[in-house]
Amino acid sequence: MSTTAEPKRATSSSGIPLKPIYTPEDVKGPHQEHIGEPGKYPYTRSLHPTPYSQRLWTFRQYSGLAAAEDTNQRYKFLLSQGQTGLSVAMDLPSQIGYDSDDPMAEDEVGRVGVAISSLKDMELIFDGISLADVSTSFTINGTAAATLAMYFAVAEKQGVPLAKVRGTIQNDILKEYVARGTWIFPPEPSLRLIADSIEYCAKHAPKFNSISIAGAHFHDAGASTVQELAFTLADGITYVDWTRRRGIPVDEFAPQLSFFFYTHNDFFEEIAKYRAGRRLWARIMKERFGAKDPRSWMFRAGVVCGGSMLTAQQPHNNIVRVAYQAMASVLGGVQSVFTAAWDEAYTIPSEETAELALRTQQVLAYETGVANVVDPLGGSYYVESLTDAVEREAAKLIEDIDARGGMVPCIEKGYIQSLIARRAYEEQRKIESGEKVIVGVNKFAREETPPEIASYDVPEDAKRRHLERLRRVRKERDQAKAKAALAALERAARGTENTMPYLVDAVKAYCTMGEIYGTLRGVFGTFKEPVMKL
Repeated sequence: MSTTAEPKRATSSSGIPLKPIYTPEDVKGPHQEHIGEPGKYPYTRSLHPTPYSQRLWTFRQYSGLAAAEDTNQRYKFLLSQGQTGLSVAMDLPSQIGYDSDDPMAEDEVGRVGVAISSLKDMELIFDGISLADVSTSFTINGTAAATLAMYFAVAEKQGVPLAKVRGTIQNDILKEYVARGTWIFPPEPSLRLIADSIEYCAKHAPKFNSISIAGAHFHDAGASTVQELAFTLADGITYVDWTRRRGIPVDEFAPQLSFFFYTHNDFFEEIAKYRAGRRLWARIMKERFGAKDPRSWMFRAGVVCGGSMLTAQQPHNNIVRVAYQAMASVLGGVQSVFTAAWDEAYTIPSEETAELALRTQQVLAYETGVANVVDPLGGSYYVESLTDAVEREAAKLIEDIDARGGMVPCIEKGYIQSLIARRAYEEQRKIESGEKVIVGVNKFAREETPPEIASYDVPEDAKRRHLERLRRVRKERDQAKAKAALAALERAARGTENTMPYLVDAVKAYCTMGEIYGTLRGVFGTFKEPVMKL
């Protein structure tokens, strides 16, 4: 007697079981409580009652070339082509607080972004670009406070009041300990600096997002979509806790909190992630923290389309991947989108490939009709059921983290790292076995000659110009003023004052990134990575 094997049940990327068909029975609970209306608590459908046709998402391209002058020219090109926000990529020494002429920085200057060693570099990056007219995002964490101080100093030099300055600084160190590695200090002093910048922005720059709580790097390190959402919100809870300890009412700073994610390839689960994220964060802020201002309940998210989903094999397939990811992001209701160029698995994008990535968003916005209706998939039995499932599973993970003392103890003990490592291993096993298909990699692969891609190499002239500028800054500045600013910063760091005013004074005195963070290392020490237990 023959038997037929039971067909394998489909699951989402996060392992959520999926049914072949969804009906009204799969959507439980009152409509208003679970879904609500666009622009109303708990914001499942949208933060705003109007569609993107009234206000499009911000178009960003992550970009930074080795020297400040070259980055300035790339930004002017992108803005001339319709980009509506800038996103600054900084090189590795700038990310971890070393000057470009430090022996530790020798091989990394300008390699993955623009080198920013002093305020002079920041001035050149935005030369001829009014900070009153552009929103700028900085993907920077370990040196976020000084980077923010430099940006504000440029605004002041341009005559732009801080009250009008718009943008976002990532400023999320917890995920660095887990997934990316550009940390400097141990968690407690790092959290203090983050709270300093959140408090400073709340008082002086109310339109600037003082932190972009970033799940993106969890996702790229191997976390599932559900883990990405849960770990990000748990980080957000930590930052709110630390800032409230200063006696600052939650509604004074919460409207300036934002989020940052990667959109991966599981189309509907990614849409559900953003819908569930809005609902979870709204309830956390209202019920856990007692926020009264509706703006404090809002889960405002910027996203990257690309990341680790880009493949070096058959790289033109990345154009298709990024387009689908961008559509999922917009159907999920995000506030800003960065589309990676197809050649980023090989190199920093050329002007041509960066333009095509921007055009991907523009075609989506102006030609497909997705901008015409708020949350067009709202009410779909499948999407609503999947949103509920993502929310439920993410909430369980947050409860688990809370039970273990919160994100800081979980990171210090390597718990979050071990969860991500296990999931990354399982994902890689599925790819190698063919269970998970990557088109052009483990299915439909072919013998191919690597494409002719103009690889970006740091121009020696750009590096030379930057290093000469750094030497001039050190030589021509008011030395007494710079020395006094660093001494004042050290005193503040050893005490309990907010360090941001002292950082602003230091960057205005043209103290360098290496000098500033060398001073702070002397006070705070450095972080040592824990041994993970798998």
